[in-house]
Amino acid sequence: MNTPAIPGYTLGTSNVARSPLSDEEFALLKQTVLLGEDDVRYLRLAGEVLDDQIEAVLDVWYGFVGSHPHLVYYFSGADGKPNMDYLGGVRRRFGQWIRDTCAANYDRAWLDYQYEIGLRHTSAKKGKTDGIASAAQSINLRYLIAFIVPITATIKPFLAKKGHSAAEVEAMHTAWFKSITLQITLWSEPYVAPSTF
Repeated sequence: MNTPAIPGYTLGTSNVARSPLSDEEFALLKQTVLLGEDDVRYLRLAGEVLDDQIEAVLDVWYGFVGSHPHLVYYFSGADGKPNMDYLGGVRRRFGQWIRDTCAANYDRAWLDYQYEIGLRHTSAKKGKTDGIASAAQSINLRYLIAFIVPITATIKPFLAKKGHSAAEVEAMHTAWFKSITLQITLWSEPYVAPSTF
């Protein structure tokens, strides 16, 4: 996968923490969210549809976060105010994350990167990628999980903009929802005791 040089984007590198999840456990989790080959195919199609709309998608998502003080707080500096450098750095990786969601191979490298992303939401690594000392030491798990809804609900209009049939749009949207649920589940792993995950 050819990706641009984005500070802090480390998918497939030795800088990524290894997920404690075994390949067998990962396979069972994919089964649990009903992620199959058809979904992967529709995610590839979604990637084509979204590729030239990513900045517009990010505008919607950043508008949502920015309009909720309890969410924008997580992008604050040490003074508790939104840090524009932090927001900008995360935005570049967020755009790549959209591409990765659609292009994922769901292999060990991808699994490990989900664990790394999860760590970056906790006090273990939050802000370190961008060298930011944030007032928010971690992102509360409840908001990480709740964010499944806006990230999924707001993508559908973008999937419908390229003239695909209603059935194709629905299939892309369903595949997106499965992938997002899988990813947020994996991101939650560093938050909980290994015996409970």
